[in-house]
Amino acid sequence: MAEHFDVLIIGAGLSGIGAAWRLQEQLPGKTYAILEARDAIGGTWDLFRYPGVRSDSDMFTLSYPFRPWREPESIAAGDKIRRYIEETAAEGGITPHIRFGARVATADWAGDRWTLRLADGTTLTCDFLYACAGYYDYATGFQPDFPGMADFGGTLVHPQFWPEDLDYRGKKVVVIGSGATAVTLVPAMAGEAGHVTMLQRSPTYMTVLPQRDVIANGLRRVLPAKAANRLARAKNILLTQGFYQLARRRPARVRKILRSFAVRALKDPAYVDEHFNPRYEPWDQRLCVIPSGDLYEVLRDGSASIVTDHIESFVPEGIRLRSGRVLEADIVVSATGLSLLPVGGVRVTVDGAPVEIGEHTAYRGIMLSGVPNLAYCIGYVNASWTLRADLVHRYVMRLLKHMDRHGYAVAAPKDLGGQGRPLLDLSSGYVQRALDRFPRQGQNDPWLVRQNYLSDALTLPRADVTRDMTFTRRPAPVPLEEIAS
Repeated sequence: MAEHFDVLIIGAGLSGIGAAWRLQEQLPGKTYAILEARDAIGGTWDLFRYPGVRSDSDMFTLSYPFRPWREPESIAAGDKIRRYIEETAAEGGITPHIRFGARVATADWAGDRWTLRLADGTTLTCDFLYACAGYYDYATGFQPDFPGMADFGGTLVHPQFWPEDLDYRGKKVVVIGSGATAVTLVPAMAGEAGHVTMLQRSPTYMTVLPQRDVIANGLRRVLPAKAANRLARAKNILLTQGFYQLARRRPARVRKILRSFAVRALKDPAYVDEHFNPRYEPWDQRLCVIPSGDLYEVLRDGSASIVTDHIESFVPEGIRLRSGRVLEADIVVSATGLSLLPVGGVRVTVDGAPVEIGEHTAYRGIMLSGVPNLAYCIGYVNASWTLRADLVHRYVMRLLKHMDRHGYAVAAPKDLGGQGRPLLDLSSGYVQRALDRFPRQGQNDPWLVRQNYLSDALTLPRADVTRDMTFTRRPAPVPLEEIAS
């Protein structure tokens, strides 16, 4: 007989560990396990190992509200974030509940439970399934098929699969891309490489944030850690949400502000207009954070440069651009984006019928229309992931408590099919390529997904868990005398 749990959580990254903490805290009698496909805790922060990998959100909002961030950096290196997640799991007694190397292949709903089959053939069952695997495809990054790639005589690397033994000291490096990964890699490699060129097809909006939060660190000196973190967190939430709202309502003003930051750093308005003047409006795509202006520093000192052009083809010595120029390179880093994958790539069926996730509507951005006892965790696109993740965890716990209180075995959002606009509201290529794989969202509650933490923080903890939800009670136990007869 398959091992059975009250709750199974998929993923031991930032979301999965947070979900387990809230489950133990609010429903301590529940049995659970975390199924982690990799061999370590950390999720994204264990996967990405390229030079300089770091958060692009401040750690006072990216960290858990129940466990203060104690490091001095507000923009933190990937290894420190990974260690923080590991320490949280250990402190909460969560680590023994994690099953490593447990990749979930299929999840099949029948009767009143899920049956999960792992890649190694193991079968597990649960009453409730909670997917906390984020939305990155860990097995595949996005790699455009550039002409002539096979002709390149140097080394081609994708940041998602960074070779541990890659030696770029003194080498000519070209980083293709202008997103967060490229903006991180260029200054991180510039100190040791001969020269690093960031080759971008089009510019990205960038903003400078201090690597250390002076106000937060000052608060820590005079207040207990939890109180200081709470105030720093509130400050950063108000600043980021206020800036986002300003960008959506006054895009021309925000464009002007961001341009002024770049001109102040680089001292050359024409250069800024060529390489830091995107075609889209601010926050149509995520802003890239430059910690303490490190990218601007390496551009000023000449150890790095930016070229804005299109790739015509790879050639043995590097990359030929549409302008005719050839960028010579010993190493090309293809920071061309990620591939997205909902629910950790698990194949889901309900009563034998395949669940095509893109054909369903998102219920509060937490469940799928018509799919019972399945929740998933997706964070914000315009703020720290954990802000929304923790709200989602707490909502799921409230739903489970409601089911227990009323003797319900099954909770399924009303079956609407897939309708409305996309779940993820960004024009970024990695999002647009995957829109049909993710659920849609409706126009009104509880089918509307807001990208607004302040609104969600007020409404989601009080949201009616019964609205547009169908519940089924557990069958009454059969009397012993009937069994005997």
